[in-house]
Amino acid sequence: MAGSNFGTIFKITTWGESHGKGIGVVIDGCPAGLPLTEADIQPYLDRRRPGQNRYTTKRMEADAVEILSGTFENRTTGTPISLLVRNTDQRSRDYSTIAELYRPGHADYPYAQKYGVRDYRGGGRSSGRETIGRVAAGAVAAKLLAQLGITFTTYVSAIGPVRIDRNQCDFSRITESSLLMPDAEAEQRALAWLEQCLRDQNSSGGVVECIIRHVPAGLGEPVFEKLDANLARAIMSVGAVKAVEIGDGTDAASRRGSENNDYYHTDADGIPHKQTNHSGGILGGISDGTDIVVRASFKPTPSIGQPQPMLTRDGSVTTEAIHGRHDPIVVTRAAVVVEAMAALTLADHLLLNMTARMDNLKLLYAKE
Repeated sequence: MAGSNFGTIFKITTWGESHGKGIGVVIDGCPAGLPLTEADIQPYLDRRRPGQNRYTTKRMEADAVEILSGTFENRTTGTPISLLVRNTDQRSRDYSTIAELYRPGHADYPYAQKYGVRDYRGGGRSSGRETIGRVAAGAVAAKLLAQLGITFTTYVSAIGPVRIDRNQCDFSRITESSLLMPDAEAEQRALAWLEQCLRDQNSSGGVVECIIRHVPAGLGEPVFEKLDANLARAIMSVGAVKAVEIGDGTDAASRRGSENNDYYHTDADGIPHKQTNHSGGILGGISDGTDIVVRASFKPTPSIGQPQPMLTRDGSVTTEAIHGRHDPIVVTRAAVVVEAMAALTLADHLLLNMTARMDNLKLLYAKE
């Protein structure tokens, strides 16, 4: 299977299936000397771990990470870093009834057409559980970025029809919120919406927003390797993401240039600053030194308890209900996946950018 690799210098390869023995990732290109232990990675995996509240799948997995290679005395060695998370709570029998069915909204049918074989137990490689490898690798990338002062604030900005009010957001409450929403009033309305979805045996979509601070200006290329294009590609590769926006995104299409331009001003420090940030920190495909704002829209979970028409392997249509343990909404667990993919993209661009100017090479190699 092609397409399990991501990155140019900071490169990852994810592997494993939802109901296999484990899930993992191999990271290549991470610089030597980065302090790294399993304790650095585990909090990220805990953020996407299932079974944390009534709005996530009841599959109970510890998702405990093991570092198999690439470190010595708690520092990276520059060699490939192999990370493993073992599956411990598979219930393959839950999927026996759909072995001959193609579920609506899932990758079942195109997957079978592409490969001629399909692991129906939880979706195999197309399962959301594949994101464990991404998150584990993203934790390493985030540790690298933190050494440079780059930070992430990631939260849920919408669930179904409920949107946060940006004028009453308290970002310090995100970790305390079961829905990762910075707006307490919006969270209460979102909880009521999700309760109704549960009563109806239905699911909901939502939006994850990620703000990345202290990114230096100059990352990204002006043509095919634009930073915003690569961020969009990375996040769009996450299952269930149907749209990615940078900055004000689609709202920019309804404005005039005078309303959408970010005008500069200079403070006493002599450094240019933008009065607004409609562009989301990226201009011409290159970071401009202001906050990068990325937004990902997730579709509703297609596995719902209601009976649905399903295509059978022989081409007929039957009505069945999907059994098993599924998330009625994915954004609360997917927020860290968005953050991980953004971190991987930025780490790669930082390493790529080291060769953009002679100044950088002289800092490393010129003899005094």
